[in-house]
Amino acid sequence: MEASRDISRLIEIMAALRNPETGCPWDIVQSFETIKPYTIEEAYEVSDAIERGDMDDLCEELGDLLLQVVFHARMAEEAGEFSFGDVVEAITHKMIRRHPHVFAVSGADTPDAVKVQWEEIKAEEKRERAERRARRGISEDFKTGFLGSVQRTFPALTEALKLQERAAKVGFDWSAPEPILDKIEEEIDELRVALASGEKAKVSDELGDLIFAVVNIGRHVKADPEQALRGTNTKFRRRFSHIEMTLAAEGETLDGASLERMEDIWQAAKAIERQLAE
Repeated sequence: MEASRDISRLIEIMAALRNPETGCPWDIVQSFETIKPYTIEEAYEVSDAIERGDMDDLCEELGDLLLQVVFHARMAEEAGEFSFGDVVEAITHKMIRRHPHVFAVSGADTPDAVKVQWEEIKAEEKRERAERRARRGISEDFKTGFLGSVQRTFPALTEALKLQERAAKVGFDWSAPEPILDKIEEEIDELRVALASGEKAKVSDELGDLIFAVVNIGRHVKADPEQALRGTNTKFRRRFSHIEMTLAAEGETLDGASLERMEDIWQAAKAIERQLAE
């Protein structure tokens, strides 16, 4: 088996890995549930490569993500559900159908018109999907209702943002950022009460309410909460690394340093960042 630019070679490799007699012991025992975390992880690694502007990594990570698609498709084919070819056919059909202004005749010649047309086509697809699910005897469907277009599979911050954006379309929204700050303070007070009660379930519930409110203000000020938090994560990594390197240069370790000592170095790192930003 040799490397190839042809997608069929990757499909052949996956089939070989899943062969019950001669395949890889690890690949053979995997299922949709066990592979799912890797699929999510690979998507994040693609995002990370893009943020870092590393095209070599992006090429590699896109390959890893493609492997996840092939892996799931192979397991589905083994179960008699669908194959990789069905996946490709479904998405090509969808893209052609949703772009009649490109692949057929359509009067949608502005971005706004294209958006309206896209929503109309999606609504028609949703009706067809409901009919298919009914034929298969699937009753519960989180994709129904006005919020049904918001995927439950999104990361929680992204799902919260999209739920709020969707609700805002029918006027269920704050009129300005300032009242949301009051809501955040209210949620903080409720979290304090929950913490005092010692009830873990209540604490978790109130923490979720607080985070949801913080996401809301981010939306109002046009600051994507996922990206804002990723920026903070990067900042935390940088400052903590400064603590680690400073301690090492002075012959100290993280385990041996006091909280006060680490806080002093942290503040020094912040001061350096401010100077560089000026």
